[in-house]
Amino acid sequence: MDIGFIGLGKMGFPMARRLIEAGHQLVVFDTRKEVTGKLVARGATAASSPKDVADQVETVMASLPSLQASLDVATGADGVIEGKRAKRFVDLSTVGSAMAAKIHGLLAKRGIVQIDCPVSGGVGGAEKGTLAVMVSGPKAEFELLKPALDVIGKVFFIGEKPGAAQTMKLANNFLSATAIVATSEAVVMGVKAGLDPAVMIDVINAGSGMNTASRDKFPRAVLPRTFDFGFATGLMVKDVRLALEEMKQLGLSMEVADAVGRLWETVIAAEGAESDFTAAIKPIERKAGVVVGGTK
Repeated sequence: MDIGFIGLGKMGFPMARRLIEAGHQLVVFDTRKEVTGKLVARGATAASSPKDVADQVETVMASLPSLQASLDVATGADGVIEGKRAKRFVDLSTVGSAMAAKIHGLLAKRGIVQIDCPVSGGVGGAEKGTLAVMVSGPKAEFELLKPALDVIGKVFFIGEKPGAAQTMKLANNFLSATAIVATSEAVVMGVKAGLDPAVMIDVINAGSGMNTASRDKFPRAVLPRTFDFGFATGLMVKDVRLALEEMKQLGLSMEVADAVGRLWETVIAAEGAESDFTAAIKPIERKAGVVVGGTK
């Protein structure tokens, strides 16, 4: 396929690279010319704006860091909505169902189909092509896109309702966010009582407490204290806030989610939006007066 790709960050760049390696012809745009240049060197064509991308291809994908960025790229001045050729906008970002529905409505007025396509699996999953790819939109459009999406991960059709895939993504990321802070509290408890955190993680991973944080994040980024798993605290907090907002819109009372939300607000206040999300353990450690892993 001829594909446009907008947003070449930590997730977008490896996804775009894999599409090029699979033989797709890409037209790419990012505000940073140095990352665009790396893909041009691999055979992509550089564009000057989202509109320029949408002037050249029928299928435009985007991987963007915020709700406003997705709205602006899709429907703003010089956005995809103004392109001459674009027929579909595939948003790989996490924007929540309300924003997805808003973008869907605005693009529909210009005959452009909005495809919600958030992904999960982190930078490692993007690099290896093992992301969970959640798709909502017209079934015929999904079937058309699936061969390209198969390049970046395991594809799941969630439904035709605009925003359905966003709801699925928020449910997933709420569980991921919960796993990190819950595992942090459990391990800090053990370390405060004198247990070895590495042994704790081994036991948890062999037992019923095993989760994505104990399996992946703690061994790789928390115990060695590198805090470099590759996903920013600011992005995780954005997703948790969106999940809480959606839960409230659905009229749900979510006691665990509210507690998780408060914890993540503490983390972003203490560590900053640019910190790695595995740094969530640091405020919990400070309150307990312990350090987990590394040099004690």
